[in-house]
Amino acid sequence: MKSTSIVDRLLKNMGNMHELGRQRAFELGNPFYAQFKEDGEYWRKEMPTGEKYLVTIEVIMNEHDMPVEIRDTIIKKLED
Repeated sequence: MKSTSIVDRLLKNMGNMHELGRQRAFELGNPFYAQFKEDGEYWRKEMPTGEKYLVTIEVIMNEHDMPVEIRDTIIKKLED
């Protein structure tokens, strides 16, 4: 019987990539940004503390066209 690798299992269900990114951001002490259809042009920013905000973001790039910073502007705090 062939065993399935972790990567193969993750790739079978791409819907979990959002949760893996969120988990890793929180492990590093960073906020997590995600865009949902119901928020239109805005992004959701979730803090490791559980606070959620609707924001606009600006991605700052370096001279090699690599992202180095995300600047966000809070539009409103979201209630749970």
